Amino acid sequence: MIEPLRLLTVHAHPDDESSKGASTIAKYRAEGIPATLVCCTGGEAGDILNPAMDRPEVREHMAEVRRDELTAATDIIGYETVEMLGYHDSGMPDMPENDRPDNFWNAPLDEAIGRLVAIIRRDRPQVVVTYPEDQSHYAHPDHLRVHDITVPAFDRAADPDWYPDAGAPWQPSKLYYTTWSVTRMVALHEKFLELGLESPFDESWRKRWADAPGDDAITTRVDIRGFYEVREKALLAHATQIDPDSPFWFGLPSDVACEVHPWDDYVLARSLVHTDVPEVDLFAGIPGRVAVER
Repeated sequence: MIEPLRLLTVHAHPDDESSKGASTIAKYRAEGIPATLVCCTGGEAGDILNPAMDRPEVREHMAEVRRDELTAATDIIGYETVEMLGYHDSGMPDMPENDRPDNFWNAPLDEAIGRLVAIIRRDRPQVVVTYPEDQSHYAHPDHLRVHDITVPAFDRAADPDWYPDAGAPWQPSKLYYTTWSVTRMVALHEKFLELGLESPFDESWRKRWADAPGDDAITTRVDIRGFYEVREKALLAHATQIDPDSPFWFGLPSDVACEVHPWDDYVLARSLVHTDVPEVDLFAGIPGRVAVER
């Protein structure tokens, strides 16, 4: 029997689901393919990056505010199911939150993997999306831990000897890493300059591109034309984290930014089905999936 298609993404904090792959989720939802979001922390340690939201009542209720923002954003994107893994935001290594015993970074690894395995077994996704191992550009403990739990969960979900009380075993077929390609960022930078606008990609960004290994690892580009604005609307729902006047997020008109790089980029890390790369579809090779035209 061919199982219904489903996607599951694992993110660290509220707003990560909007900045990474939101348009992809919206596109698949429009095709009738539902998605589950696993958000590992509540984002309680996040700073307020939008001056208009930097108010005492917001700071006093940061956890509740960020959860409400997440609800609004995931409604815009079209996630069918949102699961909080239940850990406190770990903050950065020099923050007091990093010492909390209930944070994600300090959680027993097998415990955190088991929580994710239970969700995978319940929702039975063929495709799982997570973060890559190399996150030197932004080594947030929670982002590192997302990778650490998702990779083993991909295999353990299928092994009845792991977490026997967490539901019937289920083997996802494909594991992807979400990424921001250097090609995309360079193209956006050049478009700012072409239009006579100040680029938010300053010298530190350009040095990072020079030091980066490049985009050779990218295997899959999902065309998001028609869904690009979903990402922007979802980002704006995270009002504490996203400044609506930010040139980084909104410096180019939506139609211009989309045409510069009309894809979400992914790295196929594991596949248990045959697929030919480069791909244009995260479900390429999955039984029951009709081939998507390039």
